Amino acid sequence: MTTVERDTATPAHDTRRRTTRSPSRTRSSTTRASPAPTSKRSPSPIITFQSTSLSPEHPKGVHNITRKVIKRLEGLGHLEMIEIDSPLLEEDESSSGQDEQMELEKMLYALGREAVESTEACAIGANGSANGHAKVTKKAKTDLEIPRKVLHSSIGFFTLYLYVSEGEVSKIVFVLWMALCVIVPADLLRFSSKRFARTYETYLGFLMRESERDSVNGVVWYILGVNFVLSLYPQDVATVAILILSWADTAASTIGRLYGSSTSRLPARVPLLRLPLAPRKSLAGFIAAAVTGAAIAFGFWGFVAPLRAGGRDITWAWDGGVRGAAGASFGGGGALGLVALSVVAGVVSAVAEALDLGSLDDNLTLPIISGGCILGFFKLVGLAASWLTSS
Repeated sequence: MTTVERDTATPAHDTRRRTTRSPSRTRSSTTRASPAPTSKRSPSPIITFQSTSLSPEHPKGVHNITRKVIKRLEGLGHLEMIEIDSPLLEEDESSSGQDEQMELEKMLYALGREAVESTEACAIGANGSANGHAKVTKKAKTDLEIPRKVLHSSIGFFTLYLYVSEGEVSKIVFVLWMALCVIVPADLLRFSSKRFARTYETYLGFLMRESERDSVNGVVWYILGVNFVLSLYPQDVATVAILILSWADTAASTIGRLYGSSTSRLPARVPLLRLPLAPRKSLAGFIAAAVTGAAIAFGFWGFVAPLRAGGRDITWAWDGGVRGAAGASFGGGGALGLVALSVVAGVVSAVAEALDLGSLDDNLTLPIISGGCILGFFKLVGLAASWLTSS
């Protein structure tokens, strides 16, 4: 980089403009009156700036920030400094240069002012108040993960369709296992190949959370959880567990992001049971999951379940309540039984969604825990009914 020299013959009013001399073309003071040659610029130039004194009314802090901004602009390493081989500037050029310098100072002053105000706002928001002013807070834009939530919720509708159309569970499980045979290798390959990772995230990144870019994709845990409940639980219980995963989890996440800051956080543990709860969960999300889970159970066993095979394969029926493996009824039917079942499903959904199980993904644990608890409730009702009948 060539050195930048100050022309000592330049008038006093133009001392702020930097001028340079080309090593190969040195001009003497006798040739200053000749016409100004055109300056030759480098391919990617940046013109250096020199700060001047700001007016007295400008705050000292803003003045210091402006100086730092100018130094940062001059220190950008990826651009080149140019040399300007110019003679004595004419009066109009000098005036134009002064106008440009003033415009630059105004712009930098505005940037400095904005930086100072931003710092003051952060300090006020942290302390609650400052110098008698009201608390200043800036609400960040909430990321609702809409594409991810749409896909998450759509699986619930697809599950309902397969249940009502009497789709074979074994075929569904087989298709899901085949999908895992493609998804898992692709997910592992992006950890070892940066080029593949860029391609993967280009097309599927909008469905991923930021935390999943360096960990296993949530889709893997989702499919594992669905296959688990479809393979081990009765079809109606497994369907409700998948609906809770699709809709209750989505409701809890969305409402929690929107209104969680306006409500209190959940306690560290579930009362009585002492189960750990995630510290990031809010009361708003907990209530959303409970209401959605209760609505799922009420709507499914009250209206949807009887549509499959005439209601012969369901675990709970309006007439007779809980059913055993041989089709025997144990009671707990009717409106009261449906309300009790809905309340249990709602509480189970909310607690299972809020549990903190370490590194386990809730896409895996939520359907397993919610479906297992609902099935356990049916078992308890059956045992209680058998005990009351025998006694």
